[in-house]
Amino acid sequence: MDGDSVKVLLTGPDGEVETLWAIARGNDRYELDNLPWFAYGVSAGDVVEASPDELGMPVFRRIVHKSGNRTVRVMLERAEGTDQMTAESQRTLDQLRAAGCDYEGMHRKLFAINVPPAVALNTVADILIASGFQWEYADPTYDELHPGSAGQGGNRDA
Repeated sequence: MDGDSVKVLLTGPDGEVETLWAIARGNDRYELDNLPWFAYGVSAGDVVEASPDELGMPVFRRIVHKSGNRTVRVMLERAEGTDQMTAESQRTLDQLRAAGCDYEGMHRKLFAINVPPAVALNTVADILIASGFQWEYADPTYDELHPGSAGQGGNRDA
């Protein structure tokens, strides 16, 4: 039903399967309501078309409308022997939030960062480069930002 929260199935570039929360908008259209961990080229707020599989789960087909949000992912550090982030990791998240971003964490190590349209992607890149943590552009990808650049692939490691 229109307005209901559902899971939409996406497949990453290496076959990783993930399901993202989305809001049903009718006519096989869904507005993504959380950040992707593996898929590239989609961000929170994007409206996608998804068709039900044999079990009725919506499966991503294409992007209908981009939200303007962008996604980067960063691998932070945890304090040795704990599941708590290091001070440097927390400082990086605090800087990203102060810049206007929000984020979702997986296992307190991998973080997907939502970069709203009002936040310059270069500002986020500068914060992540200065952090020294491994990170990547997910939407847009490095290749989309820098066509023809050699040696980077889809990643931007700091």
